[in-house]
Amino acid sequence: MISKQESIRNESTANHPHHSDMFIERTFNPVSALKYRNDYLRLSGALTYSYIAVLPIILLYEIGIRLVNSGSPYGIHISAEILIKRVLSLIGLGDTLWFALLILLLGAAIVFYERRHNLEIRPRYFGFMAGESAIYAVLLGSIVSMFVGTLFGMASSPVALQIPGGGEPSFMTQIVLSLGAGVYEEFIFRLVLVTALYGLLSLFNMDLRLRYVIAAVIGALIFSAVHYTGSLGDALTLSSFTFRFLMGLALNALFLLRGFGIAATTHALYDIYVTILQA
Repeated sequence: MISKQESIRNESTANHPHHSDMFIERTFNPVSALKYRNDYLRLSGALTYSYIAVLPIILLYEIGIRLVNSGSPYGIHISAEILIKRVLSLIGLGDTLWFALLILLLGAAIVFYERRHNLEIRPRYFGFMAGESAIYAVLLGSIVSMFVGTLFGMASSPVALQIPGGGEPSFMTQIVLSLGAGVYEEFIFRLVLVTALYGLLSLFNMDLRLRYVIAAVIGALIFSAVHYTGSLGDALTLSSFTFRFLMGLALNALFLLRGFGIAATTHALYDIYVTILQA
């Protein structure tokens, strides 16, 4: 005999199935494999919530970067944006505005698809996600900088994760670049790279937790190394490489455990936090 409480729970599950049951979530969102029972953790990890959460960041960056570069013969951009621009130029779309439009259209399609599959939208959860990300931004930056400072016997100061290309940015420009880093670097290094690594490891008979660890570590090593390559790269030091590796590892963990929206917002808020500290 089924109790009334169990009946209500089963009815709720039937009306709002776990988003991991959707093909798009199983394929492109590793966090869906965790099947959280808590409503906030379950819903906020979905691709729809990630898209809606980062949409204001995308819009603010695209508007802001055009304002700060207006009238300048040499625009300033983050390296991840430059990489995306070069890839898009291969198919005749050399402006990252096209990338933003593609993201907007893709995100809208994801929202439509998941809403058709009864994914519930709870507006207050987006405020919770912003607050959660702000906590992670301050705590992770502080903990990692203290650890690296102690390890190398140096001052414990957080390091900005993005590499600006095109000149020395002003304070307001750096704020705008922080927003872009949160979206574009997380898109490349988390949503594409870590998801691809996780998917590749899924081909092997491997424990879920081990797949998460391997994907996170390899992704963090690549994330840190890329910051020192090319003409726009930073000067390589063991301390800064270690800091970026550990922050990359932390962001990979957030992506795998909490989803793209939390990871991207945390990254953007962290870089803004560092910019304010260094002002």
